[in-house]
Amino acid sequence: MESIEIHEYLPHRFPFMMVDRVIEYESGKYIVGVKNVTINEPFFRGHFPEHPIMPGVLIVEALAQLAGILASITKSIRPAAEGYLYYLAGTDKTRFKRPVVPGDVLNMRCEILHERREVMKFICNAHVSDDLVCTTELITAGRKV
Repeated sequence: MESIEIHEYLPHRFPFMMVDRVIEYESGKYIVGVKNVTINEPFFRGHFPEHPIMPGVLIVEALAQLAGILASITKSIRPAAEGYLYYLAGTDKTRFKRPVVPGDVLNMRCEILHERREVMKFICNAHVSDDLVCTTELITAGRKV
C-alpha cells in the first residue's frame, strides 16, 4: 500500500503523516509498515539540532497511525470517505531501546491483541535494521467525526 491509498485510511498529511508504506497486512491480525526518517523532517530543526534524534512520542505516533490503518482495514472502514476515525486512546509498557536518527528506516509491526466493539489493543514494535528501537501496547478507539 503506497501513500495515496494510505490517505484513504489516515486523516494525517505532511508533515504529520508517519507511515510511508504498508508492506503487508492480514485483516484482523497484523500489519507491517515503514517510515523513512530523513533530515528534512521538521522536528529535527529543534530536537537536538547538533545531534538530531526522532522524538520518542513521534515513534509511538507512527506506530499508532499504523495501528489505525489496521483497525480500519479490520472493520472494513475507509475513514476519509465515511467520516470515521480511530484515535489513540492509550499506551502501556512503552520502552525505547535506542535513538532513531536521520537516514534510518523505521520498520514497524502492529498485532491485534484484543478487539471489543470500537476499541482495539495492539502490541507494536519498531526496528531499525535488526535493532529494536521501541516496543509498546496501544489502544485505539473508533469514533464518527
